[in-house]
Amino acid sequence: MAEARQGGCRCSKVRFEASGEPLLTTACHCTGCQHMTGSAFSLSEGYCADAFRLVAGETVIGGTHGMTRHHHCDHCKSWLYTEPEGVENFINVRSTMFDEPRSEPPFVELHLEEALPWARTGAAHSYQKLPASDEWPVLTGAFAERARTWTKEEFNP
Repeated sequence: MAEARQGGCRCSKVRFEASGEPLLTTACHCTGCQHMTGSAFSLSEGYCADAFRLVAGETVIGGTHGMTRHHHCDHCKSWLYTEPEGVENFINVRSTMFDEPRSEPPFVELHLEEALPWARTGAAHSYQKLPASDEWPVLTGAFAERARTWTKEEFNP
């Protein structure tokens, strides 16, 4: 496994790790994410499912209990990660659940049509809803290229 980042819930009963770089980082402004976070948006890092694993504890399904599975700690109720409906082998990990969250803004903002008027993240790409299915590979490719060329000095002059 490549270098793994560690994370977990607020009470530390559930711990996880994700190896390598995420495929994409996002901020979702949909009202569902607003309600589940109690905030203006949710922050996520997308990983292939085989790059993610629970290392302690177990999760329960929360949120809407539909085909999209939102995993929470059963004790503290922290929303840890999501397995989106219709996207096989993919996990969206809540960015702030990592022990050391990323310092750069998310690469993509989603569902801006539902965003609070003052809430913007400075993402490189923004969508009123979701990108078209053929845009996702372009976005993940652009994110991977940016990660290869981005230096600490570029982000923190």
